[in-house]
Amino acid sequence: MPIDVSPFRVAPGSKVDLDQLATAIPPLYDSKHEYHKQLRKRVRKMRSLQAKLYADDRYALLLVFQAMDAAGKDGAIKHVMSGINPQGCQVSSFKQPSKEELDHDFLWRTTRRLPERGRIGIFNRSYYEEVLVVRVHPEYLGAQRLGPLPEDLGVLWQQRYRSIVEHERHLHHNGTRILKFYLHLSPQEQRQRFLARLDDPDKHWKFSPSDLSERQHWPAYRRAYAEAIAATSTAEAPWMVVPADDKKTARLIISQAVVEAMRGLDLAFPEPSVSEREAMVAARAALEAEGSPT
Repeated sequence: MPIDVSPFRVAPGSKVDLDQLATAIPPLYDSKHEYHKQLRKRVRKMRSLQAKLYADDRYALLLVFQAMDAAGKDGAIKHVMSGINPQGCQVSSFKQPSKEELDHDFLWRTTRRLPERGRIGIFNRSYYEEVLVVRVHPEYLGAQRLGPLPEDLGVLWQQRYRSIVEHERHLHHNGTRILKFYLHLSPQEQRQRFLARLDDPDKHWKFSPSDLSERQHWPAYRRAYAEAIAATSTAEAPWMVVPADDKKTARLIISQAVVEAMRGLDLAFPEPSVSEREAMVAARAALEAEGSPT
C-alpha cells in the first residue's frame, strides 16, 4: 500500500520545532521480508519512471540529503536508488570545500554538479552546509574572505536563506524538480550507531574523532537545521523531515516521496513526428529487404 508522506512534508512558511517532531514512528513494515518487498516495488517503479524521465527530456530531478552524522544518508541513497540506471543518475558528495571552491560564492560548487534534463542528481550534503556547519562554526567564514561581516551574523544567514530560495526557484522554473530530505535522528540512536561502528572492525573506517566532537554541538545543530528548514521549505522545493531512528522506515518514506514526485511530472515517451515515422517505415523495409542470414 502507498505510504502517506504528507505528515513529513514541511509546509511553506511553517515554524519548525525539531524537538517536537518524531525521530521514530511505528515501522511501516511487518517483517524484514515485507520491507524488502515494498522497497523493491518502489525501486521498480522508479526505474520505469526514470526511463520516461530520460526520454521525455524536459525535467531533471534533484534529491538533497542532509542529516547529522550516522543518520543513514549513505544507506538511504544506496538502497533507495539501487535499481536506477547509473547512466541516468549521479551522486555528488560535498565535504570540506577546496581553495578553488572557497574563491567562489557558496552556491558555485554545487551548481557545477546539477543534473541535466532527463537525469537524477543526488546531493549527499549540499549548499545547506553553509547555513548549518558554518553557522555552528562561524570561524569557517574567515576562509571565505567575504569582506566586512555584519555585526549580527543572523543577517548573513537570512541573506543566504534568500539566496538559496531564489536559486531553487530559478532551478524549478527551468525544469529541475527538487526534493530535500532531512533525516531526523535522535542523539540516543546516534550514540548506538557510533558504538556499533567502534565494535565492528569493518566499520572502523566510518568513524572519525570529529564525529564525537561535532556531537557536542547537537543543540546548536538542531537550532540551525530547524531555522534553515523553516526558511527554505517552499512549494517549489519542499523539505521532508524523515524519522531516521529506523533506517528501513526512513528508506520506505524516501522511496515513496521520490515515486510521487516523478509521477507528478506527467512523463511520457515522445511521439515520433510524421517524417520520423516515414523514416522508420523505410528503415524497416530496407532491413527486411536484406533477407535472413543463411
